[in-house]
Amino acid sequence: MPVLDVLSGDAQTFLAKIWASRVHVHHTDPDALVGYLSFADVDELLTSTAIRTPAVRVARDGSVLTSSAFTRPATLAGQPMTGLVDPRKVFDLFDDGATVVLQGLHRYWQPLADLVAELELALGHPCQANAYLTPPGSQGFAVHEDAHDVFVFQTHGRKVWEVHERGVDGDQPQTVVLEPGVSMYLPTGTPHAARAEDVASLHVTVGINQLTWDQVLRRAVDTVLTDTGHLPAGYLDDPALLRDGLAERLEALAGAVRGLDPDAVSETEVRRFLTGRPVWHDGGLTDRIAVRELHDGSVLRRRAGHPCVVLPAGGRVRLLLGDRDLLLPAYVAPALELLGRLDEVRPADLADHLDEQSRLVLCRRLVREGLLRVVDG
Repeated sequence: MPVLDVLSGDAQTFLAKIWASRVHVHHTDPDALVGYLSFADVDELLTSTAIRTPAVRVARDGSVLTSSAFTRPATLAGQPMTGLVDPRKVFDLFDDGATVVLQGLHRYWQPLADLVAELELALGHPCQANAYLTPPGSQGFAVHEDAHDVFVFQTHGRKVWEVHERGVDGDQPQTVVLEPGVSMYLPTGTPHAARAEDVASLHVTVGINQLTWDQVLRRAVDTVLTDTGHLPAGYLDDPALLRDGLAERLEALAGAVRGLDPDAVSETEVRRFLTGRPVWHDGGLTDRIAVRELHDGSVLRRRAGHPCVVLPAGGRVRLLLGDRDLLLPAYVAPALELLGRLDEVRPADLADHLDEQSRLVLCRRLVREGLLRVVDG
């Protein structure tokens, strides 16, 4: 199921809510959301892994506690480790009403890493995932605003949200109850707070760190700002010196900006985004072994959230893979474009574009680069 359908229902309805800056609540299959991070998953992360700060923080009565309140030192191979989470201390604080926050889960919990990667490709904006474990009857944070859009979904218990939707009923707070199977979209700057009910609550937030036209325009203009000369001496006493020089340079800058190629700027922005994202290579070591025996009938599958975008690059093509790019011969472009449209493929499926040896070489390369997984073969 497409990621936007899971979180928000019909994608067009959701986008309309974004453009109107409105809160949106969606109901879906609870298992679809609980599977991303369950209560048992959090228990495992806190007790059976060497999780460290800043991946965990703890808040109580609206304040974030110092890490020394829930961490301990340790050593590994004789080397000191700091910020190691002490489960006993965390559980004592939890019993005392504190909320446990798991930060940046998209970097170390694969189900949410896949969700965030797919959402980034769907929206074209960087995303992140946090989770909040709150004891019964407690509230981690007072009413506050986030500087980015947020998807929220409940995976354990129930939480009552106080949401102040600006411009609606004179900014009167709404009450939204989240439970497994319910997700909510909060636009940037929406004041909100949440309290757990009579059982422990676990909810996940997926933040959307919006890229703006202002950022794109600034980066484009920066490419033509080349005058590093000093201001003229004496301009404090004679501002005309500054005015005349500024007028000349503004005119030159305007001409340079008018000369910018929108196609080139757009391609630069796409390449910038699709070569700087964290991507997962789960099973990569197994694939490195399996790819040695790859044949025309081997079944290959695209990894979730991995882009396959092809751009021209002179006499070659540039393949954007999420965290980097590859320069490849131009004749493989049709095969790459076909791969970009398929979730599952056999090398033989590329027969219209490449001979057997060439398509096996390409597929082996893409397995080693992490775009494709060997499913059967």
